[in-house]
Amino acid sequence: MGAIYLVRHGQASFGAEDYDALSPRGFEQSTVVGAELLRRTVSFGQVRSGTLARQRDTAATALKVLGSDVPVVEDPRWNEYDHVDIARHHAGGAPQEDSRAYQGVLDAALTAWTTAGADGPCAETWPAFLERCRGALADLVAALGKGEHAVVFTSGGVIATICGLLLGTPEVGLLKLNRVTVNGGITKLVSGRGGVTMLSFNEHPHFEADAASLLTYR
Repeated sequence: MGAIYLVRHGQASFGAEDYDALSPRGFEQSTVVGAELLRRTVSFGQVRSGTLARQRDTAATALKVLGSDVPVVEDPRWNEYDHVDIARHHAGGAPQEDSRAYQGVLDAALTAWTTAGADGPCAETWPAFLERCRGALADLVAALGKGEHAVVFTSGGVIATICGLLLGTPEVGLLKLNRVTVNGGITKLVSGRGGVTMLSFNEHPHFEADAASLLTYR
């Protein structure tokens, strides 16, 4: 069976003017991810990334360590939901000075976003986000050759939604799994005759022991 490795991007610049830029720690995490993928000795025939800077830079940094020369196919369907737009419409906006307080506001906003469905006021509604995540995964699976593996550099909300989708509860996936995804975490899916199955979620032993200081959730 072919496997798809979903990698969450490294730490972005929370609270900074440009959130989308990887932080110095984010670059370190991306290097560790590359080393972890190298340790697994998996040969990737397909490489995907969203078009956000934090996703593209995570991919470039990790792949340099991995030594992969497979071209990265950028696809905006792997981009994260717009947390600023969602918080503005469903929670009146939220300051980003306090990470814990912001998480509480975002959780409430995401709940309202999914509940609003296609009638929501955001530029991208929950059904539209869900459909693009579903389509991105389906197209990648269709592109895989027999026994071929792929790695995707994406974001926590996308990974959580896809895992929820595979478990039959995409809304629960987004609202519950998204909160615990770590930067640089690895989720493994397998694709076979029976469809796509989640084999593991949010693996991060590469951020334990000597690398424990690199473990972050935002």
